[in-house]
Amino acid sequence: MTPPASSPPASESAGPSRLSPASFLDKHSFTKRFSSRRDLLLVGLPTLLVVLAAIGVGIKAMGFAPPSTIRFISGPEGSGYRNLADKYQQVLKRYGVKVEIIPSRGALENLEKLSDRTAKLDVGFVQGGLAEGHDITGLHSLGSVFAQPLMVYARTSEPIELLSALRGKRLAVGAEGSGARVLALKVLKANEMDGPPTVLLELSGEEAAKALLAGKVDAAFLMGDSATPQVMRSLRGVPGIELVDFRQADGYLRKFRFLSKLTLPEGAMDLGKDYPPRTLQLIGPTVELVARDRLHPALSDMLIGAAREIHGGPGLFRNAGEYPAPLARDFPISREAERYYKSGEQFLYKRLPFWLASLIDRLLVLLLPLLVVIVPATRLAPTIYRWRVRSRIYRWYGALMAIERELRNPNDKDERDKIRGRLDEMALAVREIRTPPSFADQLYALRDHIAAVRERLDGGLPA
Repeated sequence: MTPPASSPPASESAGPSRLSPASFLDKHSFTKRFSSRRDLLLVGLPTLLVVLAAIGVGIKAMGFAPPSTIRFISGPEGSGYRNLADKYQQVLKRYGVKVEIIPSRGALENLEKLSDRTAKLDVGFVQGGLAEGHDITGLHSLGSVFAQPLMVYARTSEPIELLSALRGKRLAVGAEGSGARVLALKVLKANEMDGPPTVLLELSGEEAAKALLAGKVDAAFLMGDSATPQVMRSLRGVPGIELVDFRQADGYLRKFRFLSKLTLPEGAMDLGKDYPPRTLQLIGPTVELVARDRLHPALSDMLIGAAREIHGGPGLFRNAGEYPAPLARDFPISREAERYYKSGEQFLYKRLPFWLASLIDRLLVLLLPLLVVIVPATRLAPTIYRWRVRSRIYRWYGALMAIERELRNPNDKDERDKIRGRLDEMALAVREIRTPPSFADQLYALRDHIAAVRERLDGGLPA
């Protein structure tokens, strides 16, 4: 309702003015007009920021755009580690991922390089039992991929079941820095044999085997690349050379958590010659596929998938499907690896290309926590927006009710003229309120109520 032209406010001649309810009640002056655009900005911008932040966290956690190259530290040229790295290279090539193989002297150097954050590496083979004394912060295991038995061949006239039987003997324990030497020293120290009168010699592999055959050493500790099939064949069935049986295998496992108990069945190495002639208990660490924590989740899945293909079959010291396995040894199992081992190969991986299945799988994993943030934010925003817009209208009802209360008391013509001027100011200010069309009914209702109070005032009705 357009207010009458009579009794215009003095400020009206100076141009359009704006009024707020608070100032109307206090000083009857005009203030800035409230805009629905400002309401939309004040409500929409924080909501948009929350949604974008949630999406950003999800993207960061998922790590979109996996790199196309993995830097894999393996072992010396021609070693078992290097041969396995070559197999990973061939498997991952099918997924369009390039594997750059970095040579090393063995498992110990692999660990040292992976621990060095300046070295450009992603993953490598690390033998259990080497982590002591190294900073392994930021390194995680993708799982144990195979067991590596400690093979101790000794010159003896009868079978040996206790390592302590070699006390005071000449022992070839492996080259300095080799994984075989690290483990040999640990088990010898546990038997108080890491010093005189026992003599420890830095001989490994074929050199150690030749020294044992020539009688220059009494026992040779062989493991991993030093225990090649060729070396073990040269010692197999030689009179006076026996493979040590670790009768105390369970005791070693209680002392060293990184060790596993391995059974070498009778005839497993040569059925025709029945070698070994009896079932032996051995000990040895597992070799873990160790990765840095920044390894992309999709690459983690690819590596574990490749490990299943390469190490999943039966072997001399494993059953089919036994490896890879999430065995927490020296390194914590990564969260991505835990998820993979628990969920197994899902439907998506069977039907879609690996990279696409991995991406969709990760989206599904993150969908629920993202919805927990986004859905409440998007549902709450419209409620807050409606409240802000309605508050622009409802606050004027407080001013209008105050005028009605004044009309209940006797008043003279001057007082009525003052009230009429305030109503004119209110009507003008309300006309300038801008709201979305969906709130127009409430705005027009306010205008009608102002007109109704004006009619009561002009009609001289008693309060």
